[in-house]
Amino acid sequence: MREFIVEADGGSRGNPGPAGYGSVVLDAATGETLVETYEYLGVVTNNVAEYRGLLAGLRAAHDLDPSATVHVRMDSKLVVEQMSGRWKIKHPDLKPLALEAGRVFPPGRVTYEWIPREQNKRADRLANEAMDSGASASSVRKLSPAAGAEAVGAAKAEAKAEADVRAATAVAGSGWGPADMGAPATFVLLRHGETPLTPQKRFSGSGGTDPSLSAVGREQAERAAEALAGRGTIQHILASPLTRTRQTAAAVAERLGIEVTIEDGLIETDFGAWEGLTFGEVRERYPDDLNTWLSDPEAEPTGGGESFAATATRIAATRDKLVAAYAGRTVLLVTHVTPIKTFVRLALGAPPESLFRMELSAASLSAVAYYADGNASVRLLNDTSHLRP
Repeated sequence: MREFIVEADGGSRGNPGPAGYGSVVLDAATGETLVETYEYLGVVTNNVAEYRGLLAGLRAAHDLDPSATVHVRMDSKLVVEQMSGRWKIKHPDLKPLALEAGRVFPPGRVTYEWIPREQNKRADRLANEAMDSGASASSVRKLSPAAGAEAVGAAKAEAKAEADVRAATAVAGSGWGPADMGAPATFVLLRHGETPLTPQKRFSGSGGTDPSLSAVGREQAERAAEALAGRGTIQHILASPLTRTRQTAAAVAERLGIEVTIEDGLIETDFGAWEGLTFGEVRERYPDDLNTWLSDPEAEPTGGGESFAATATRIAATRDKLVAAYAGRTVLLVTHVTPIKTFVRLALGAPPESLFRMELSAASLSAVAYYADGNASVRLLNDTSHLRP
C-alpha cells in the first residue's frame, strides 16, 4: 500500500485577516514532492486557514491514490490534537472543516504528528505565497521527480509575476475585473420545511399559531442537512425564532456539528387577521384590503399586520448587521418565504412587486453574496434538487 506524507500550514495576517494556506504531498518512501497546492482565502482566522490547508493536502493525496495511507505533519497543535481525537472541537467555524477532513480517507488511514514551525517550511512558504499574491491566488502543482528541486525556487517567481500582472491590470482600470474586496459574506438562505399549513397554501406568519414541521417537513429538513453537509462550506447557522425554522435549523446543526443562533430579524411577516387563511378565503372576506395590499408595499394586512415595506426595512437592517458580523464567511440563514424573497429583491434592486414573481418552495436553498463595496450577487434561487428521491 502506498504511503504519503502531507505537510500543511495556514496563516492569517490579523486573525481574522487576509489568509491563505499551503500544503505539500510527499512520497513517504522516496521523499519526493508530488503535489504543491496553495490558495488565498480572504478574511478568516488562523485556525480556519490551518484546517483548509489540511483539507487541501488530504484531497490532493486522495487524488493521487485513494487507497493510500497518509501521515499528516503540521505545526498547529490545535489541528493535530483535534483531528487525533484528543481535544474537543468547540468552535463552530472549525467543526464542519474537521468533519470534511475526516471523510476524505476512511478512518484509520490517516495519522497526525505535530512538528515545530521550522520543520514545516515548505507548507509555510506556500501559505505566504497565497497571502502575498492576493485574491485570485490558487494553484495546484503536480511535480515530476526531476522537476521537484527546480520547482521550489521557481514557485515564488511565478507567484510574483502573476501578482505583477494583476497589479498592472488594476492600475490600467480596464476590463471587467473588480478591485480586490476580499471574500464576501455569503448568506445561504434555507426556507423551513413543510408544516401542516404549507400544502394548503395558507398564510402562516409570525402572528399565527406557530406550527411545527409535519412529517414531510422533517424529512425535507434532513435532506437539506445532508446536502449542506456535502457542500461543506457552512461556518455558522442562524435561524428565525419560530418553531418551524428552529426545527429545520436543528436538523442541519446536528449534521454539521454547529450550534444555532436565533436571530429575531429573520422572523416571517405578520399577516394579521389573514393568518391561517387561504388566499381565496382572504379575497372573499377582505377583498378591498387584499387589493390594496397587492398594489401598495406600505399597506398592512387586515388587523394590523406587517407591510412589505416594513419587512424590507427590517430585513435590510438585519442584513447590514450580519454582513458586518460575518464578513468573509458563509452563513446559513434558516428563515421564511417573505424574508428570503426580500433578501433577493434587495440584492437585485428589484421593485416590491417582484416578491409576487418569485417561486420559493419549502426547504429550498437560495444564496446571496455581499461584498465590501456594498454590492451584492444573487448566486442561487429556489434550489430543490436535494429534495428529489
